[in-house]
Amino acid sequence: MSENQAPQQETASKPLSGAGNPPIHAVSLWTVLKNRKRILKNPLPFHHENFEAHGDTFMVWIGPDSRVVFTRDPLIARNILQKNHRNYRKSPLQTRDLAKYIGHGILTSEGEYWRRHRKMIQPAFHKDALRGLLGIMFGAIRSELSGLPVGRPMDVFPRMSDLAFQVVARSLFSAGNLRDDMKRLQEITETNQRMLIREMRQPYLKWWFRMSGQIRRHLDYAEEGRGLLDRLIEERVQSGASQGDLLDMLLEARYDDGSPMPRKQLIDEVLILFTAGHETTANALSFTLYLLARHPEIQERLYQSVASLDFDPGNIDQWIRGLGFAQQCVEEAMRLFPPVYVIDRVSLGPEELQGHTYPAGTTWLVSLYELHRSPRLWEDPLSFRPDRFDPERKKEFTSHYFPFGAGPRMCIGNNFALYEMVMAIGWMVKKYRITSPLPTLEVVPLISLKPGEVLLELHPRH
Repeated sequence: MSENQAPQQETASKPLSGAGNPPIHAVSLWTVLKNRKRILKNPLPFHHENFEAHGDTFMVWIGPDSRVVFTRDPLIARNILQKNHRNYRKSPLQTRDLAKYIGHGILTSEGEYWRRHRKMIQPAFHKDALRGLLGIMFGAIRSELSGLPVGRPMDVFPRMSDLAFQVVARSLFSAGNLRDDMKRLQEITETNQRMLIREMRQPYLKWWFRMSGQIRRHLDYAEEGRGLLDRLIEERVQSGASQGDLLDMLLEARYDDGSPMPRKQLIDEVLILFTAGHETTANALSFTLYLLARHPEIQERLYQSVASLDFDPGNIDQWIRGLGFAQQCVEEAMRLFPPVYVIDRVSLGPEELQGHTYPAGTTWLVSLYELHRSPRLWEDPLSFRPDRFDPERKKEFTSHYFPFGAGPRMCIGNNFALYEMVMAIGWMVKKYRITSPLPTLEVVPLISLKPGEVLLELHPRH
């Protein structure tokens, strides 16, 4: 639809409403088209303006007969993600568009298929199971962070991206020299994500992406990556050796009938670990380091909390307990900059929420970015205050803090990511005093919430 064909009204002619309740405000397609360039670059300011103007829930028309409901209402968010989660499914963005590049694993599947595989894989990501991987994870962290440039500005995000990818790689494939294979898999993963972003942000060009062969080329990259993983898995199976890593746990996992995971499914799950696991962790690490650099008093407090820890790889069970304040810093950074900044769902049936009836097929976007910054829910919400997440206070926020999602579809790798991030942050702050010349940081909302250039300077403490 061209601009001169777009509806001119600012409110839809048939807004959702309930008896005795004012209608849900609907932002017109014309308003969306007028703002299309800024939305394409960064939709968060557009979202915020409409939340401030129209309340915690509003609609956006994205086509003549197509609308999306945005919410930052904590009760609606909990209903969609937890209380009545069975009435909602993921949108085609994940179950179709992302799945074509990384397969149908627990991130991109639905229904009984998802439940069966989630139940099978869940034990491998339990805290107790992951503790056996801490040595492998910390070895990767020290290796990737060694030799960092000191005394001059560097963009830390590419370093954190490499670190997060290698932590996943070594946790899965602990034995052997896999750097070349993993470098290629990282290139494929990041290249295909960039293509998916183009498809998501420029849906009107999908016909061209198909006709020009761009989608076919990226699907070929995905097959190359699957072949690489298949070879590595087959080498492990043929060796008959147990390495005690995450791949062993997945190979040993069994369905209720005692059968193992089919190879195709195993590859899908491994691809999801690489794709979802490394990017969100790299984002959160980069945001946390920047916030620490801009708040030297909090960084000094963190340093004092880790200064006496020896970070001995053979003694992790003892010193990891001393990283409580590091975890508070990470959790507060993920409040301000949640890597998963919106969660999308489509309703299967009609439902009444907050006095309004929403029909089946309603597309919802739950804005975690707005929920985590709401002045109605948080004191001084734009400030970096890790004390919010003191263990004695954390229960205050369980109703409106969802950095890893919520409900049955909460991120299965949340414990893995937290272990990785607190070890990396604690080790870096003990080794370096961190500063930044940047007064502000650009935020780049793509599939996940990424930072722009994160310039930091590292100054050795000893």
